[in-house]
Amino acid sequence: MNQFLLFTPGPVNVAANVRLAIAKNDICHRETEFDDLLASIEHKLLEMFEVKNKARYSAVVITGSGTAANEAILSSVVGNKKVLILSNGEFGERLHKISRIHNANTFLLEFPWGQSIDVDVVETFLKAHRIDVVVMVHHETCTGMLNPLAAIGALSKAHRALFVVDCVSSAGAETIDMESCNIAFCSSSSSKAIGSYAGLSFVVGETAEFEKLKHNPVKTTYLNLATFYAFMTARSQTPNTPGVPLFYGLDQALSNILLEGVSNRYAKIRRRAHLLRRGMVKLGLKFLIDQKDMCSVLTTVVVPPNVDVGLLRRKLRECSIIIYEGKGCFKNKVFQVGNIGELSNKDIRFFLATLDEVLQGFMPVVQEKIVAVRKAPASGAHDNSGVYAPAIAGT
Repeated sequence: MNQFLLFTPGPVNVAANVRLAIAKNDICHRETEFDDLLASIEHKLLEMFEVKNKARYSAVVITGSGTAANEAILSSVVGNKKVLILSNGEFGERLHKISRIHNANTFLLEFPWGQSIDVDVVETFLKAHRIDVVVMVHHETCTGMLNPLAAIGALSKAHRALFVVDCVSSAGAETIDMESCNIAFCSSSSSKAIGSYAGLSFVVGETAEFEKLKHNPVKTTYLNLATFYAFMTARSQTPNTPGVPLFYGLDQALSNILLEGVSNRYAKIRRRAHLLRRGMVKLGLKFLIDQKDMCSVLTTVVVPPNVDVGLLRRKLRECSIIIYEGKGCFKNKVFQVGNIGELSNKDIRFFLATLDEVLQGFMPVVQEKIVAVRKAPASGAHDNSGVYAPAIAGT
């Protein structure tokens, strides 16, 4: 094989026309060619989000990862207001860390990794505290959990709070209805479900809220969202020198989505996820969370007993397959398999066959330990029902 198959939530294998797009002619970011390119990207972003009233929303593009877009929002939108971060994983914790740097009035509602955000708990908190901005991750990538967008959006509206959403790993794969979910600002990046190269992020938000930013205190220079918006609206440019080739790649990736059809794109990603999950269930593997709570972009798998996840990843890499390992409290307990980017059904079947073969390599060690347990004096109940029983029960 001539390339790695990236079974990850990002970066991803990109389409051939995206790869070609970044090699287009050199242009200056202060000339009309770039003006047209950026305007094209803004229009296509609003199309991808299926915004009905496009005059109500605007988009800016930042040279930087998804974290750059999140910091631009948290340093520019909140001002001196009270902000509530909802967290049930690594990226919710990152939002909290960023917000604390810029905003003294930052509050945190923290839920265990791998558990959904409890809407009733959020509602109780909002009734007891005056909050101006509610911030949440849509897809918590560390577990694969898809958080309740519409429910939290409705609560935010009821309590007159702006709703800000990190959609870094869900945009391009999941429906994000900014209008019905009352989202004031959302962030995402180029390199995940959208299918382009890493290095760009963007913020889509209500135009009226963008306009208010000029009245807020400036807390950062490079990531000041008001400055990005001013350059976008006045000149269709960026305030600093952008990664121009990456803009070409993003524009092409968005064109690919729109040509395929947004709903068709989402359905294709869901079919891939189903094929992948069905295959792993047949291998006897267990998932960290219930499938009904999962995002369609990746699956978090419990590491079987006596399987070394580091060795598992190395064996798969030898076959040109790249997967993620667990982080934080799930380190060495789970691995993650993505199904976005230019992966075909054939690639998924190859992955499943290779995974089965690699896991079989751990079988003798597992069977030896099972035999040893059976021969040992009885000192309690043992579950020897299967090699691929879950290694952990939950969080």
